[in-house]
Amino acid sequence: MESRKIKDVEKVLRDRAAESVLLVCGNSFRQQGLYGRIKEAAEKAGARMTEFSDFEPNPKYESVVKGVQIFLEQRCDFIIAAGGGSAMDVAKCIKLFWNMDQHQSFLGQEIVENDTPLLAIPTTAGTGSEATRFAVIYDQGNKQSVGHRSCIPEYVILEPALLKTLPEYQRKATMLDALCHALESYWSVNSTKESRVYAAKAVQEVFRHHKAYLENKPEGNEGMLLAAYTAGQAINLTQTTAGHAMCYKLTTLYGLAHGHAAALCVETLWPYMTEHMEDCHDPRGEEYLQEMFQELAQVMGCMTTAEAVEKYREFLKGLALPSPVLKEEKELELLKRSVNPERLKNNPVRLTEETLEGLYRQILKMNAESGRGVFLFPEY
Repeated sequence: MESRKIKDVEKVLRDRAAESVLLVCGNSFRQQGLYGRIKEAAEKAGARMTEFSDFEPNPKYESVVKGVQIFLEQRCDFIIAAGGGSAMDVAKCIKLFWNMDQHQSFLGQEIVENDTPLLAIPTTAGTGSEATRFAVIYDQGNKQSVGHRSCIPEYVILEPALLKTLPEYQRKATMLDALCHALESYWSVNSTKESRVYAAKAVQEVFRHHKAYLENKPEGNEGMLLAAYTAGQAINLTQTTAGHAMCYKLTTLYGLAHGHAAALCVETLWPYMTEHMEDCHDPRGEEYLQEMFQELAQVMGCMTTAEAVEKYREFLKGLALPSPVLKEEKELELLKRSVNPERLKNNPVRLTEETLEGLYRQILKMNAESGRGVFLFPEY
């Protein structure tokens, strides 16, 4: 994949002899100045542009089907994805599905590679989707992961100006998503020397740029975009671990943003793993696991693993994000049963249902007897 600037769009379209471009974007992207520049670039390159925005956050399979139909009707030969993770996921799926049998469910068919170019323009610094082979859509309410190397965007544009209008809560949550991607990738059982280089760089970039990023300064926005992109390169090789496996139901039950939920899970998961390394699940063994956590501490500028865990806690505390509250005991059952056991296989320490329940109790802080209601989080 190649990282480009917005001025390169016209050249890319000319080089690929694009005639019909499908722009997959959220409605808010049309308010960005970059929207007009992309349309202008397509016109100058002699390419017709069709827009597709008929999808929601956590996009549904039916929306992707609509996108595929438009792609085929307009005889598109190039895709631009502009937006957050949802726009990226929809665009990736359109690229993967358009040459499949249209009379059957795409989700049940084998993916056949095609050479349709995909250019990604992330408008948040968090998902890293512009660097990965994964996409997530929902079919009949169930989360479906789609993955294939051919849906990794061929071109990526990292434009700091797109982050200027991010609401404060989303700004914090997406930064935490990038950080959790990097941390989880570093300790994943699938980690390699290459993936740990990406993950270490992403962790350091988050800590280096977070102050300027939270102050909405151009250099901070640029640094966080690079951090998220690099973290995406890391999870593209390793996938995420229990932190992400545990966070999805928290988002729906308590209205948290994805990155916020993942960060709360990592806050309890990390110290638990360091205290239970006898339950090592990594084939490289317990000694490797101890050395890996020590290396991660050094990446964070800490002497010990305990210091690294505390630094992470203080970082999260400094963001002043509210904590969700347990409303009823039955929610714990919903939470622990929502965790995909396949995703737990990537985690370096074994986690049982009993362990998951204990971790969720820590995350939710207060029990049902507290009498407090659920906190309503800001919309994002």
